[in-house]
Amino acid sequence: MLIGLTGGIGSGKSAAARMFAAHGICIADTDQAAREVVAPGQPALAAIARHFGRQVLTADGSLDRKAMRQLVFANPAERQWLEQLTHPLIRQLVEQQLAAASSPYAILVSPLLIESGQHQRVQRVLVIDLAPELQIERTLARDSVSAEQVTAIMQAQLGREQRLACADDIIDNSGSMTELELQVARLHDKYLSLARSQR
Repeated sequence: MLIGLTGGIGSGKSAAARMFAAHGICIADTDQAAREVVAPGQPALAAIARHFGRQVLTADGSLDRKAMRQLVFANPAERQWLEQLTHPLIRQLVEQQLAAASSPYAILVSPLLIESGQHQRVQRVLVIDLAPELQIERTLARDSVSAEQVTAIMQAQLGREQRLACADDIIDNSGSMTELELQVARLHDKYLSLARSQR
C-alpha cells in the first residue's frame, strides 16, 4: 500500500516522514531525491552548470540552492528547463526506492503530490496542515530566505483548501513535536491494519 504525504512549504512533511521511518516504514522523498540527482559528480549538476554558469555553484562545487531558486522563480522558462532535466531523474530514483520497499506500506513524500498528478498512483493522500502564518514563520526560522520568497513559493503551490479537499487523512501540525508524534503513531496503526486488509 502506498501513502502520498504532502503539505505546503514549512508544514512539517520531513518531520512527519522521519517519524514514520522510525516505525520502520519505507520513505521515498521527492525533495531528498531532488537533492541527490544534483549532487556533485551527478550528470544533472554538470548540465545545470553548463546552462546557468558557475554562478549557481558554491565554492566547493555543489549546487547553490538559494541562487538557483532566485534564478528560476524569476524566470518561468528557466524553471521549465530545470524541471525537464531533473523531474525524470527524480521520478526514476523514487521508483527505485519504492520498488525496494519491504515495509507493510510505503510513503511517497512530495510537496507537489497533487499538482503533479502523483496522487493518482497512491491509495491514500495524507496532508500535513497548518495555518499559512505558521508556515511562513517556521520556514523563515529554518531557511535563509526572505518572507517574500516564502510567499512566492506558497503561491506556486496548491492552495490550502484545494490540498485539504484531496486529503484522505490530515495531520494538524500547529502544535508540538510530541503532538505530531502522537498523530503519526495513530495513523501508522491505521495504515498497518489497512495494509493487512488489502493482502
